[in-house]
Amino acid sequence: MFDGLKDKLSSFREDAAEEVEEKAAEAEAEAEADERAEAESEDAGAVAETEADTAPAEPDESGAIEEEPDDDDGPTASRFTRAKAFATGKVIIEEEDLQEPLRDLEFALLGSDVEMTVAEEILDTVREKMLGEARAQIETTDQLVTEALHDALLEVISVGQFDFEERIAAADKPVTVVFTGVNGVGKTTTIAKLSEWLEDRGYSSVLANGDTYRAGANEQIGEHADALGRKLIAHDKGGDPAAVIYDGVEYADANDIDVVLGDTAGRLHTSNDLMAQLEKIDRVVEPDLTLFVDESVAGQDAVRRATEFNDAAEIDGVVLSKADADSSGGAAISIAYVTGKPVLFLGTGQEYDDLVQFDPEALVDELLGEE
Repeated sequence: MFDGLKDKLSSFREDAAEEVEEKAAEAEAEAEADERAEAESEDAGAVAETEADTAPAEPDESGAIEEEPDDDDGPTASRFTRAKAFATGKVIIEEEDLQEPLRDLEFALLGSDVEMTVAEEILDTVREKMLGEARAQIETTDQLVTEALHDALLEVISVGQFDFEERIAAADKPVTVVFTGVNGVGKTTTIAKLSEWLEDRGYSSVLANGDTYRAGANEQIGEHADALGRKLIAHDKGGDPAAVIYDGVEYADANDIDVVLGDTAGRLHTSNDLMAQLEKIDRVVEPDLTLFVDESVAGQDAVRRATEFNDAAEIDGVVLSKADADSSGGAAISIAYVTGKPVLFLGTGQEYDDLVQFDPEALVDELLGEE
């Protein structure tokens, strides 16, 4: 999962660490050369000074005696500071060290479908955490780069994060969860997977088919309900989606069912009639959570659609299907930062148990090879 992005992040870490160490070593070598030159100059100056001591200082045209310049400032002083730090096991990272690696990182992120503002935030955070005061070379400079990249990725990925299971446990029952998204992204299959995920944790669920728009929708979700042994609440095609999900809530309340999982018709945010259905579901059912489902492989299109759905009918979180087929990881990296709504689950295969709760820390560790 996200193997392409892993490789690109690994290349950045290696290149940045190598660049920083090369620059520090160059500074040390240049400082040593400057010290030798200064020593030679002082030796020559001592001879000249002895000779000059025997002769009076010559005034310039204005009658003032010219004084020797003070050369303690400028590039040489900075070079000496950096060289001394490097010699004592520390490294000072300067802007010029990171210019090329950060440019390559930007191209890598954008090439992995990471949204532009997210890529910029990652770059800014890496730059901020690496520049400035001397930092100890605990093991290798790679560790410094890795820590900065870890913090930068975690900062954008974990926006708005909450524990879904804790939310379910704390809420009054039945908990109503409504699913939205465009056609063909695995929304109905995700509902079935979440029903199984809940069952594994001791929560019962009922499925309610609010997709009364699409022919065959009842049959599709019905197959999942039969396979899982779950009750399905459904009306005929063309019925009122809000009424179907409301009936699901009534059934759950009467039968001590913990969670109602409500499907809705796939739609674009520009489908006014279908968006009006979502608004009615919100009014009639007052769902506890509304989850947006899209394909991880959709990349920036998934980010854009999540933003549009959130603007049209506010969502609480995101489920990304087909994460196992996604080498880029752009959607998983970007959605939370752009929308302010967290990724809660990843679909990782075709089986009912191929649904994993999203863990930002674990994802960052996996991307950086620290798992």
